[in-house]
Amino acid sequence: MSAGRSLATDGSFPRGYTGDYVYEVELKIEGDHETVRDRMEATDARHLGEVEQTDTYFDAPDRSFADTDEALRLRREQTAENAGADTSGSESIRITYKGPLVDDDSKTRREFETSVGDRAEAERILEGLGYTPAATVEKIRRRYRLDGYTLSLDTVSEVGQYVEIEREVPEKEVSEAKTGAKNLLRQLGLDPESQIQTSYLGMKLTGE
Repeated sequence: MSAGRSLATDGSFPRGYTGDYVYEVELKIEGDHETVRDRMEATDARHLGEVEQTDTYFDAPDRSFADTDEALRLRREQTAENAGADTSGSESIRITYKGPLVDDDSKTRREFETSVGDRAEAERILEGLGYTPAATVEKIRRRYRLDGYTLSLDTVSEVGQYVEIEREVPEKEVSEAKTGAKNLLRQLGLDPESQIQTSYLGMKLTGE
C-alpha cells in the first residue's frame, strides 16, 4: 500500500495513491469476545459493523510464499445481514499482497491492496499467470474503532476466536504505533506478550 493523501473517514489510509510506503502494524491474540466487548463498553470504542469474509490465498509459480513469509489474497467481503445472499451489490472484492514480517514482536509488514470488479475474472487472471489457489479461510469479523486503531473480533472457521488490533502508519511511526497497540490491548485486559504471529491461513493448515 502506498501513502501520500489524507486519511479516510475511518482513520485509515486510502487505497491506491502514490507516495511513501506505509506499514500495517498488527497484533493478534486469542481471546474471548464477550469479555473483550464488556471491557470495551467502558471505553470510547465505536462499533463499525460486522462482515463475513472469504479469503482465498494463492501460491506463486516461482517461489513458496510459506517460505518467504509473503501472501497473495483475494477477499470477498459481505455485510453480515447480506452474507450468503445472491447479490453482487452487497459485496466487495479486494486483492492484497502482504510482504514479509519486518520484526519479531508484531505482525507489521508492507501491504498493497486494491479493489477488484469481478472475482471470477481476477481468479482467471491469477491462474493464467501461474498462481494457484492454496486454501480458503472464512470468518466473521466485528470491527470497532478505538484511539485511532481498528479492533477486530474474529470468529474464524476451523480456527477459533481471536482479537486483532491494527493501524496503518508511515515507516517512521511503526515503533510508536506498536507501543500504542500494546497499551490498548492491556487496557482491554489482554496480554501483548501472548500475541500470535501465525496467520489464520497458517493456523488452519497446521491445525494450531
